[in-house]
Amino acid sequence: MTIYLNGQYLPIEEAKISVLDRGFIFGDGVYEVIPVYSRKAFRLEEHLRRLQHSLDGIRLANPHSNAEWAAIIKQIIAHNTGEDQSLYLHITRGVARRDHAFPSPPVQPTVFVMSNPLLTPPAELLQSGIACITAPDNRWLRCDIKAIALLPNVLLRQMAVDAGCAETILIRPESMTDGAFMTEGAASNIFAVKNGTLLAPPKNNLMLPGITYDVVLELAAANGIPHEVRRIAVAEVFAADELLLTSSTKEVLAITQLDGKQVGTGKPGAVFAQLHALYQDFKRDVMRA
Repeated sequence: MTIYLNGQYLPIEEAKISVLDRGFIFGDGVYEVIPVYSRKAFRLEEHLRRLQHSLDGIRLANPHSNAEWAAIIKQIIAHNTGEDQSLYLHITRGVARRDHAFPSPPVQPTVFVMSNPLLTPPAELLQSGIACITAPDNRWLRCDIKAIALLPNVLLRQMAVDAGCAETILIRPESMTDGAFMTEGAASNIFAVKNGTLLAPPKNNLMLPGITYDVVLELAAANGIPHEVRRIAVAEVFAADELLLTSSTKEVLAITQLDGKQVGTGKPGAVFAQLHALYQDFKRDVMRA
């Protein structure tokens, strides 16, 4: 694997960073994940816009222009094998003595980019759907920042793994009583479907603004699928006819079991089937452009 680190392209085995890097010490940095289809970055402009939002959120100047990012990404794709890849961009505040306050004067940010094979869901998962669990959303209040400090998400996702499930759906407030509502998954966005209407949680500080989330809503609007963007109460999650999971690597998946109980009929539903097909067509059209 060839990676990019602070201006150099080199084998990952040769990559080194200081133990005083603030990403290592504090988790002081942000990241982005970009799918690559047919050796072309998918929705690059939108991903770079989200990266800028994350950098702005932690008050870190973007180390590269969009044109420079595009050139780095093009080189990483070219240096690595596979028509379909998953690019990981990682930017920290850089190397400085350990102090919670920002280094003054600012230091050079650490910039790291790598590529891994893009593993989209296999056919059997598309046919069967996935099982999920719910848990209280105990993360911080700036989930719209794609921060590298992901320990809460790691622990929440591990809860799903321990339960033999694919994902944890997060509920706020922690009491999960009246007034509780769904935010997202530990590493995904979640939609509900009721009576043929697609329900999407609103973008705010409590969820990451997913690129695939945006595509799904665009496809719903363009194809006459009824949809609403609003807070989804926890009771609506458990009463949904369908639940859908979206992410850059998982694309669109049906959730057919939640907390040990079947969702709807227990099989992927009609809205999932339509949106999955539309997403695949959209992806092919984008790659041909």
